[in-house]
Amino acid sequence: MMKRDEGEERPLCAVYVRLSKEDEEKQASESESIQNQKALLTQYAAERGWDVYKVYCDEDYSGADSLRPDFNRMLEAAQQKKFQIVLCKTQSRFTRDMELVEKYLHGLFPVWGVRFIAVADNADTEVKGNKKARQINGLVNEWYLEDLSENVRMVLDLKRREGQYIGGFPLYGYQKDPANKNKLVVDPPAAAVVRQIYRWSLEGHGRQSIAAMLNRQGVPNPTKYKAERGWMSSHPMKNEAGLWSKTTVGRILTNEMYTGVMVQGRRRKVSYKSKTVIETPKEQWYRVEGTHEAIIDRTDFEAVRQGLRLRARTDGGGTVHLLAGLVRCADCGSAMCKCSNGRQTYLRCGRYAAGGGLCSRHSIRLDRLMSLVSDRIRQHVKNCRVDARSIPLRNDAKRAALEQERRALAVQIEKRGQALRTLYLDRASGVLSEGQFTEWNLSFQREKERLEERLAQVCGKLDRQEQEKGIDEAQELLELKTVPRELVTALVEQIEIGEREQDTGRQAVTVIWKF
Repeated sequence: MMKRDEGEERPLCAVYVRLSKEDEEKQASESESIQNQKALLTQYAAERGWDVYKVYCDEDYSGADSLRPDFNRMLEAAQQKKFQIVLCKTQSRFTRDMELVEKYLHGLFPVWGVRFIAVADNADTEVKGNKKARQINGLVNEWYLEDLSENVRMVLDLKRREGQYIGGFPLYGYQKDPANKNKLVVDPPAAAVVRQIYRWSLEGHGRQSIAAMLNRQGVPNPTKYKAERGWMSSHPMKNEAGLWSKTTVGRILTNEMYTGVMVQGRRRKVSYKSKTVIETPKEQWYRVEGTHEAIIDRTDFEAVRQGLRLRARTDGGGTVHLLAGLVRCADCGSAMCKCSNGRQTYLRCGRYAAGGGLCSRHSIRLDRLMSLVSDRIRQHVKNCRVDARSIPLRNDAKRAALEQERRALAVQIEKRGQALRTLYLDRASGVLSEGQFTEWNLSFQREKERLEERLAQVCGKLDRQEQEKGIDEAQELLELKTVPRELVTALVEQIEIGEREQDTGRQAVTVIWKF
């Protein structure tokens, strides 16, 4: 209970103390310590006959941070008029943000009946003519923050350019080198999981499928893995089971750092006064090759990335449509999403489909688009004037049997030739008599001629197939009665769909080719 002099109500004051990480890193003197601030302010209050309502303390928080826990608890109590004075060592302990100085010291505190005092600054809202000094202090404190932020940014950017890792926590699959916190070294258990994820992706498994397989095997997700090893993590556990999600798998499959390339600066804060983080344009990223050991081969990484770009959701029967992953809105660049009205299937701009009128209503019937693109591919193939005889034939059982017989005949003929050469040698060395040589030589010659005659027949049949049936098959391929998806993805980079003109019904469809 607070003591009161009989017949007199003593003012209540809230003592606020703060120490930031910057202060600790600068090895702040004892005068800036939390305990020293508390002792100084409680003594100051006692000397003036004020009772301390409560000591509010925020440790490891910047003066620009408006989300300090005890700071906000103190403001809430001030609004409820539970004390009459806020006591700090300096105005910068209260805040380094000029906006907060104006909002509370010169705005809300007078309304709430709260007096602000900063002992070392001689700042006192009850003293007339002191306002300009408080405002100057606020500006100086904000300039300090701005300069500090700029200096820190320059140092971090220098480290990024040099390929030093500046993240607080290592990328899954790596750990920080005990001898150098700015260097990554492979963490074998996690790296093995990363390699398995890439193998599964190369085998055709989707992100959801890979996540399910990892969960069935009981593999902890990156957050739980770090927690099990006592590593601090910036991401809180969303579930105690530590289950994988397709989002987590997707991040691993698209992170170039697994190829030994240090990629940093992909996101940045809007300003030193805000916690809001925005994406940085790719051309502004810091990318340094060969800074750490690669877990994934570059060829495999590119193959996976290409597969992810073209992979799309299947329909209920597990079929991916011909143009999946290739169609974009011509205006906003968003992927066109498949939808149906029960009778027809359409592709519609993804931003429009998400709602909110973010883009114009672009849509096109899927069957008509596939027909249009197929026709354009056929025209391109026709314009190439491909020699039909240069197109590989489809695997044919009859032709395969002829090829197999041709190879067997060639082997038998070669053996008969070797036998004849051996006979001549044996005759010359006296091993065989004249009669034996004549008999066996005639037999081998007849057999060899018979085999050669059959080989000529087989080769004739194969030649006729290549000239007749081969040309027919090639022409069928050139006609492209059914365009395969593999051909579409090999030729087409992207398809852009424009908005349909209401008056004419015309709609621009642009095919961007890979050649």
